Amino acid sequence: MNSARLTRRAALKSSVAAAAFASLPAGIEGQSSIPPRKNRVHQSACRWCYKDIPLDRLCAFAAGIGMKGVDLLAAEEWEVPRRYGLICTMGYAGGGTIPDALNRTENHAAIEAAFRTNIPIAAKMGVPNVITFSGNRRGMSDDEGARNTIAGLNRVKKIAEDNGVTICMELLNSKVNHPDYMCDHTAWGARVIAEVNSPNVKLLYDIYHMQIMEGDLIATIRANIGYIAHFHTGGVPGRHELDDTQEVQWDGVMRAIADTGFKRYVAHEFIPERDPFNSLRAAVDLCDV
Repeated sequence: MNSARLTRRAALKSSVAAAAFASLPAGIEGQSSIPPRKNRVHQSACRWCYKDIPLDRLCAFAAGIGMKGVDLLAAEEWEVPRRYGLICTMGYAGGGTIPDALNRTENHAAIEAAFRTNIPIAAKMGVPNVITFSGNRRGMSDDEGARNTIAGLNRVKKIAEDNGVTICMELLNSKVNHPDYMCDHTAWGARVIAEVNSPNVKLLYDIYHMQIMEGDLIATIRANIGYIAHFHTGGVPGRHELDDTQEVQWDGVMRAIADTGFKRYVAHEFIPERDPFNSLRAAVDLCDV
C-alpha cells in the first residue's frame, strides 16, 4: 500500500515536471544548451519577481539552467521546487512584516508562535532559511530597537537551532523603497546578530538595498561575512536586470562572496523589464564566476 502510494506520487510529480518543461519556450529548457555551472555561487530566484509565471514553470526553467532553488515562498509552496530537484532557499514562516516585526516587543509572541509552527515544517521540507525583519522606527531610537530585536531573536533562536534552520533578518534601504525601516545599515544588523550569538540567526544581505544605503559592497561583505547567511541581488538604480544600465559590477561582487568560502545561496531579486527567462538566465551566467 505504501509503495503504491509512493509510486503514484512519484508519477504525479514526474508528469507535472514534464508538463512544465514542455511549456517552456524552445531552446531554453535544457541543460545541454548551457556550460556546466562552476557552482562557486549557488543561485536562486525570488518568486515575487516572476509572479505572472506559474511556479511550476519557473522551477522547471530554474532547474534547466542550473539554478539551486526558488526564494521567498509561502509554506504551502515549499514542496513545489522539490519536484524539480530544487529547494525553497528562503521561506516565509511568520517572521513579521517589513514595517511591523522584531523591534517592538508586542510583536514577539506572534512571531515566536509562528516560528514554533513553521520552522519544524521548514526543516522537514529542506528549507534552510526563513525570513524576518526589524520593523520601522516610528520614532524609536536605534538603540532601543536593537535591544528589542535582540530580545525577540533570543526568544526564537533555540527553535532555529533545534531544527537546523537559519532565521535571516533582512537589510533594506530606507532611502528609496522602505522609508523608516530600522535595519537599514550593515553595522546595526551586525550588532544585533553578534549580540544574539547563534549560528542559526544571521543577516540577509540585500546587495541592491545596501548599495543604495552604503556602497562599499565588497569590503563590507568581507568584514561581515560571519553575520551573513543569504544574499539578494537587484540592479541599481531601479531593481531591474543585472546589466550595463546599472552601477554594480556583479561578477566582481560574486567573486568576492565566493572567495570568502560562502556556501549558501544568492537569490536574484530583480524585476525584469525584458523577457523574464532571458533576463534570469543572463543574470545566472554573469554571476557564475
